[in-house]
Amino acid sequence: MRYRVIHEHDRRYPIRFMCRALAVSAAGYYAWRSRPESARSIQTRILRSAIRVIHQESRETYGSPRIWDALVKQGHHVGEHRVARLMRQDGIRAKTVTKWRATTSSSHGLPVAANTLDRQFRVSQPNRVWAGDITYVWTREGWLYLAVLLDLYSRAVIGWAMGPRLTRALTEQALRMALTTRQPTAGLLHHSDRGSQYAAGSYQQLLTTHGVTTSMSRKGNCWDNACVESFFGTLKRELVYQRQYATRSEATQDIFEYIEVFYNRNRRHSRLGYQSPAEYEAQCAVA
Repeated sequence: MRYRVIHEHDRRYPIRFMCRALAVSAAGYYAWRSRPESARSIQTRILRSAIRVIHQESRETYGSPRIWDALVKQGHHVGEHRVARLMRQDGIRAKTVTKWRATTSSSHGLPVAANTLDRQFRVSQPNRVWAGDITYVWTREGWLYLAVLLDLYSRAVIGWAMGPRLTRALTEQALRMALTTRQPTAGLLHHSDRGSQYAAGSYQQLLTTHGVTTSMSRKGNCWDNACVESFFGTLKRELVYQRQYATRSEATQDIFEYIEVFYNRNRRHSRLGYQSPAEYEAQCAVA
């Protein structure tokens, strides 16, 4: 191991200096370096390189379970514990979570629906349950608000909208996107919090027109819409908290790319067997 450390840093520090610091002989090091590399050492070197690539491609968001799964799917024969150990040795880790607060308020006189979903987040088919919510992103121009709709079957973001103000039009735009792209049949349940953007007559009329049943979280209970809140936590941990946006336009472009290119099509979800939402839905279509 000491010889390996010297070898990995021989372009940065004098070899004899490192040999003295690690209490090994220079002759022993040169003898070790002249030996043929073992199969185990070759495999470790390949694994370390593959781990770095997967970690970078995940925007530095994957921990050892997701990286291990990606390695296995690439054909590497390696255990999860070994992957975790190599990541620790190389200082590779997933980004940490930062807390955030809710945006909507249920202090209004509009009608609200019962909590029909009742935290039944496991859904057996696409377009059976959609869940929506709103969050915010800071830019130097001011707040940018993001409304999304998720299909709880695959956790795919099927509708989204962004704007400088927290308005009812924002949630309606996200809903119209989802209705247009998914074309749901009868039997769809729409879940959200009790915010005025979702309780508004125009929003509810849009749901009714398409035969969609409404469900709403209990007052002040974020766990009733945990899946969307989890998505917002992921978005902010993996993207937003790593950036400093100068303009709303810059943030909009970045979030669009995250949702449509990375999250829906490439990001591995542990609940989906480490498949992306697109892969999971494609599997359902084949079945």
